[in-house]
Amino acid sequence: MKLYKSILLFVAISVSIISCRTIKLDPVEILTFQQELEKLFPDAEITKMEAKDHFSKAYQLVLNQPLDHKNLEAGTFKHYVYISHIDEDAPVVLVTEGYNARPRTYEMSKILKGNQVQVEYRFYGKSRPDTIPWEYLTNDQAVEDYHKLVTKLRYLYTGKWVSTGISKGGETVLIYKAKYPWDVRVAVPYVAPLINTQEDPRTQELINTVGSDACRTKIIEYQRQVLENRDSVLQEITSYATLKNMSFTQLSREEALEYAVLEFPFSFWQWRGECDNIPNGNATAKELFDYINSVVGINFYNDKTYEDLLPSYYQHMIELGYYGFDTAPVKDLLKVVHNPTNKRFAPKDTDLTYNPNYIKEVRDFAENKGKQILYIYGEYDPWGACAPNPKPHVDALKMVLKAGSHKTRIKDFSKEDQQLIYDKLQKWMGYSTTIYPLED
Repeated sequence: MKLYKSILLFVAISVSIISCRTIKLDPVEILTFQQELEKLFPDAEITKMEAKDHFSKAYQLVLNQPLDHKNLEAGTFKHYVYISHIDEDAPVVLVTEGYNARPRTYEMSKILKGNQVQVEYRFYGKSRPDTIPWEYLTNDQAVEDYHKLVTKLRYLYTGKWVSTGISKGGETVLIYKAKYPWDVRVAVPYVAPLINTQEDPRTQELINTVGSDACRTKIIEYQRQVLENRDSVLQEITSYATLKNMSFTQLSREEALEYAVLEFPFSFWQWRGECDNIPNGNATAKELFDYINSVVGINFYNDKTYEDLLPSYYQHMIELGYYGFDTAPVKDLLKVVHNPTNKRFAPKDTDLTYNPNYIKEVRDFAENKGKQILYIYGEYDPWGACAPNPKPHVDALKMVLKAGSHKTRIKDFSKEDQQLIYDKLQKWMGYSTTIYPLED
């Protein structure tokens, strides 16, 4: 009994002593958002930018990205990323640009009022090395860029992830989803083709059937009229080039004119041209030039644009595929371009061997396994001819805007169709996520 009392007394004294002692805890480190970024990306150049729309902070990150994710000894390149921030717990919209990145707020970021991570495609825009190592310009390397970035940012952002992109950027969304299906919850590709061959005939099949017979006839008449007035239109090109300080050494002005004429039907339907605006048979040379310049853009063939788009044509020729040209309506009027091909715009002295299986594998995934993908297309856009068609058992939604173009966005659909889109996004994102309908 005495021993028991002694133990109780010892415990009581010990508790009294401990309760009077000051326990020193380690200080809690509270970091700003920029400091959090610096901690995640210690080797990056991080610059604060002006925050716009619903965002509270915005930053430009310049990462030292591996040229080859399988061989880090190959070196690095400067890779530009733009982060627009609102809250660590909010949804995150990953924008996979197909080309260079121009910081702006994307439609999905407005719908979710979430954070936005906009990634310039490797070797485009500011992320382009002085000399491009072509062997590293592959979709698989680009996908690793995104996967590595998302994996790191998950330490900072706890919300649900959505990927989105337009055209080639939308195609990248599908490629990324096929390679890493669990990196993002929902994918929203806009006007994204999955092209079958180097020159997919389906685009021309759409061009031959879309719109009215009268409009398609008027397009051919206009193409022929431009070439029948070749000398006068070339003078207009020369005057315009002088005014805009353009040079044509990679392509001559004559070659540029003929490629512009061959390109015209594709661009006309891609951007939803108006048939009533096509010049008639009484048009002057300036009117003929001004119209093709507004639809195709003669600057598309000048030296600067030629140089800027070399990475794009390289990717299209080796993995992504592209479209061809129909010479039949104007074949008798062509003097320079007798065998037109988009290979003409790809880098010289570079292996352009096409991999026919790469996009087929992505298409197989999208159509048979690609759950929680929202597809947005325009009916008249030739690229829509190359769109995947998810099977009925796949939980995906494909929306095609009647008479829509390559510019089709969610805001262009009817209120009823927009609500269908919002309901599907709500189901996929979960009801803890707020959907904000786009304003008129």
